[in-house]
Amino acid sequence: MKKFRKVLDGLTTSSPGGGTVGSPSCGSAAGTPTAAAANTPKEVDVQETLVSENFQLCKTVRHGFPYQPTALAFDPVQKILAIGSRSGGVRILGRPGVDCFCQHESGAAVLQLQFLINEGALVTACADDTLHLWNLRQRRPAILHSLKFNRERITFCHLPFQSKWLYVGTERGNTHIVNIESFVLSGYVIMWNKAIELSTKTHPGPVVHLSDSPKDEGKLLVGFESGTIVQWDLRAKKTDFRIYYDEAIHSASWHHEGKQFMCSHSDGSLTVWNLRNTSKPVQVTFPHGKIQKDGKKESCKPILKVDYKTSRNSEPFVIFSGGLSYDKAGRRPTLTIMHGKAITVLEMDFPIVEFITLCDTPYNNEVQDPFAVVVLLEKDLIVVDLTQSNFPVFENPYPMDVHESPVTCTAYFADCPPDIIPVLYSIGAKHKKTGYSQKEWPVSGGMWTLGSHTYPEIIITGHADGSIKFWDASAITLQMLYKLKTSKVFEKPKQSEGRASELVDEDPFAVQTVSWCPQSRIFCVVGISAHIILYRFSKYDANTQIVALEVRLQCESEDVISPSENENNPCFSEPRSGSHSPQPHQQHPASPGGGTPEGVKDSALCLKVKDRVVRVPPGYQAELVIQLPWLDGEPPQQISSLDINSAYGLLALGNCNGLAVVDYLQKSLLLCMSTLDLYGAADPYQRLTRSPRRNRQSTSDVCMRGLSNFYSDSKKRIRTSYQSLTELSDNQQSVDMERSKSPTSDHVNGHCTSPTSQPCSAGKPRIPTGPEGPRLARRGPGRPPFRKAQSAACMEISLPVSHTEGYASRRAMLQQLHGVAMYSHDEHHTTCWSERESRENSFSRSRSSSVSSIDRDTKEAITTLQFGESYGRKGDALPTPCLWVGTSLGVILLVPVSIPTDQDERMEEPVTIGPCGTVLMLKGSVLRFGFLDCVGALIQSPYEVWRDPNAPEDPDRPRKRKLVHHSPSSSQDACGEGHLAVVCSERQAKVFLMPSQSCLFVHNITESSFVLRADVVSVCNSVCLACFCANGHVMTLSLPSLRPLMDVSYLPMTDMRIARTFCFTNGGQALYLSSPTEIQRITYSQEMYDNLQEMLGELFTPIETPEAQNRGFLKGFFGGTAHTFDREELFGEAAAGKGSRSLAQHIPGQAGVEGMKVAASGAVGELARARVALDERGQRLGELEERTALMMTSAESFSKHAHELMLKCKDKKWYQL
Repeated sequence: MKKFRKVLDGLTTSSPGGGTVGSPSCGSAAGTPTAAAANTPKEVDVQETLVSENFQLCKTVRHGFPYQPTALAFDPVQKILAIGSRSGGVRILGRPGVDCFCQHESGAAVLQLQFLINEGALVTACADDTLHLWNLRQRRPAILHSLKFNRERITFCHLPFQSKWLYVGTERGNTHIVNIESFVLSGYVIMWNKAIELSTKTHPGPVVHLSDSPKDEGKLLVGFESGTIVQWDLRAKKTDFRIYYDEAIHSASWHHEGKQFMCSHSDGSLTVWNLRNTSKPVQVTFPHGKIQKDGKKESCKPILKVDYKTSRNSEPFVIFSGGLSYDKAGRRPTLTIMHGKAITVLEMDFPIVEFITLCDTPYNNEVQDPFAVVVLLEKDLIVVDLTQSNFPVFENPYPMDVHESPVTCTAYFADCPPDIIPVLYSIGAKHKKTGYSQKEWPVSGGMWTLGSHTYPEIIITGHADGSIKFWDASAITLQMLYKLKTSKVFEKPKQSEGRASELVDEDPFAVQTVSWCPQSRIFCVVGISAHIILYRFSKYDANTQIVALEVRLQCESEDVISPSENENNPCFSEPRSGSHSPQPHQQHPASPGGGTPEGVKDSALCLKVKDRVVRVPPGYQAELVIQLPWLDGEPPQQISSLDINSAYGLLALGNCNGLAVVDYLQKSLLLCMSTLDLYGAADPYQRLTRSPRRNRQSTSDVCMRGLSNFYSDSKKRIRTSYQSLTELSDNQQSVDMERSKSPTSDHVNGHCTSPTSQPCSAGKPRIPTGPEGPRLARRGPGRPPFRKAQSAACMEISLPVSHTEGYASRRAMLQQLHGVAMYSHDEHHTTCWSERESRENSFSRSRSSSVSSIDRDTKEAITTLQFGESYGRKGDALPTPCLWVGTSLGVILLVPVSIPTDQDERMEEPVTIGPCGTVLMLKGSVLRFGFLDCVGALIQSPYEVWRDPNAPEDPDRPRKRKLVHHSPSSSQDACGEGHLAVVCSERQAKVFLMPSQSCLFVHNITESSFVLRADVVSVCNSVCLACFCANGHVMTLSLPSLRPLMDVSYLPMTDMRIARTFCFTNGGQALYLSSPTEIQRITYSQEMYDNLQEMLGELFTPIETPEAQNRGFLKGFFGGTAHTFDREELFGEAAAGKGSRSLAQHIPGQAGVEGMKVAASGAVGELARARVALDERGQRLGELEERTALMMTSAESFSKHAHELMLKCKDKKWYQL
């Protein structure tokens, strides 16, 4: 009772003083006041330099393949490529480094793209029947004009070369004409009923094709879906001919002479039509349709698009997509290239969205001479070289393969050691694919230069297949450096091994988190099968045997039946060091704390490490694998936190059961304890004892089995492909399951992960009475339903972020985010969710109140770990190695470590580690630690300088470990001893002074939401705390005073993908996965925002438009000349009148002006544009003046020479000349 009263008293004394920023508070380690806290602020005198003006949030660049592409366009003069997507995004690509992303505010899908060739503009047609004109003459394109169609739906657009009139076909079969300069509709309309014969009784369907005749620009070819083709004379306003074909038309393509054209149809046929006789096609072919035995043609799929291109030195090219026969099931999508009599079929990995044939000339009435084909697939972009007979593909210089396997985690490192990128690139270059075309990448437009504000940056992505990719992200570009496959460490899972078959799943190697030390080049990977792989980097290949270490981090708390038993002893068993294969039956050795098991327990490993010597190539080489085994038929809980320190040679891991510390130099386990045992006598909570009569049923099974109530065994809805995760259904079955589960149980993975979640009840699960009930019973305890990889790329659960509705779903989102679980074993814990919610809304949500903890279970998750030089106890005079441990209940534990200093002793003498009883507290689950010295500088963790483990030995110079320590007291002789510890939770941030453990500053970050990511980062030669909340706010706080510097509502957390992949780094940068295939980088630094224009590439470069070829007298006389055609005379307001205002509405755009911080509009924008135009005009006038002076000089010289020649020949006769 004394302890209970003491904790209650501590609540009143450790309150943060109303949450005022920067006000000193005297909270202590265990909630009791400390006398030294009153004088603490005097010991710290930090001159903070950061102000709110140092921060500005904006997007910088987007990498990866455009998600769900829909349209493609190419400018043959500027040589830039545009890709539209279903979400309304437009990616514009040029030479490497020229990569721009634009987004339509409406979010409507892009149906079609049309470049204004060599004009620096782009027209987009969207699914909301709106046309947009984008200005590409600035580094950040902006919309100049928009035109919204109200009564008709846009189906096809065509813009002739060097024309300002855009033809727009609609679903009703009409063709409208839009002035590109003013974006106003012309009164000239080609009505569908005038285009077809009056005797036709049916509607021809939507317009699917528009193109002007190469022979005469005044003739427009209009294709209707039903199979009707019309050539419309724009001058005479009548049809030249009409073609009625039985099969629907998908596309048409002209021969460059304008005498014939080719159409593709829905029956897989190609028809060629000659203008001299349009009564029937001159040729009908089924390229992939064979004649069957009965004499009939095979039925074929539609040919969606055809390109008919001529060549000077060879036969014409006919390129089309589709057209395969139906009877060949399972065949991949194809692109067919017909060149003369040769037919080449190129199989694609994904469905073809669109393709464009690249030609040397932009004129449609000249010989085309195609040299490449750009093929846009659903999940890839390839370019085929047409100049070689085997049609090789070009090597793609863009990072389009980020999603090669679904991304499951990301890490971002700025200001890396400068030598690490060349080393990784040299290793990765040895494994590049070959067989690409030797020619240069044809999309080579724009300009990009390496800016002055660049430093080495690396992005690491983990994937569902267990692969790791290192990317060079310097200078806002992205290039893959090195790829690592973690699956090579393990044997291939076999389904025929009885019990092991239960462990085989679809993505057993999926990466959950990574930890990397760039200085020591030590790399750790946490896998979904509860394993950790430790890698060392070497430039040499080697023969190595991987050491496997088994850590039994399963805590059976039911063993503690009554308080009279030895509660403080750990209930873990010591692992088998060096074991490579799981043994189902094994006697448990004594646990580190002295507890002994009662008998033999069944254990199995999810994956089997290779137990033989393997040859490993240069690069990252596996040295140690740590695995959590199955025990008694129960799967291990996923690892929720990890930290590694190369100077100490230690690795710490934690999950919902407890903490383990491994000495990876000696390959031994040092510590393996439950979270409750870490407290000792300093436990701030009152725990309930358990009923000894409880059934020993795995609570993880309870939560995990619940997953089968949502998803069937045959195919769960968690997809690691590119399909999004569907929302939880609202039917009664889901409601029943929602009530049966704790608010903290994971709705997707079946394990609880919220850092602040309350423990869920482990009573009997409610089995739905629907058809899923028997299926749940059939699953059995052996099969873990959470093994499917949680691809961050496919996490698209729409989750409410408001505080009043959907709170349980938001908890589920956090549970997926961190991969930990907390379970309650109290069988009498039957409190309904509404009562829990009311308790959550009270102060007890701080997780620091013993009142709110009385009815809680002993289990809490380890959510974050950090090694560093610190003070484990209040009385320590010097800093020593410590492990900082943060839990899901807002508790911070300090674990001192004693490490032998001598190198020889370090490899032989044991490292001692044990909790010291130091406990600090704050509201919410602990997310991040950071350490500052007393002058406010960031203290880096100590590390070992990298040395190649496989380098040849030098007998004269024995290799020794070189350690770099950043001691808290090394740079502050005049500032006193100690250091500052910054701790951030999902609700609150605190700054503690060590070793006194007094709380200097407190800031309540959010009350209505919660922090998802937090980090102590360097910005503008100072440090701050950066936070990303679930409500989409990005915040920065000064250190150590925790003053708010920036709070921007940037991105609502609507899906799990963003939460799992959002990460901060130094230099004011961050990134997240904006779609399953794209990485979005942002900056929150004003300095980088100001320099962003310099770093971005130029999309438009001044290039002379190529001149049209001279057709020659004979060719023009016999072949017919293109008549002069003045579109302005036909379509202008004077001749055609104004278009209907009710049909289309003009919307002026807010075009940005380069160099301005905010997109200009109104008078300011007009003035800026006028200034730009004036500057351009002045430059042109200057050039004209120079040319005029040059011409005058030349004329004077010519006149002088002519006069001299005249005088010389004046008196001479003709025969004397």
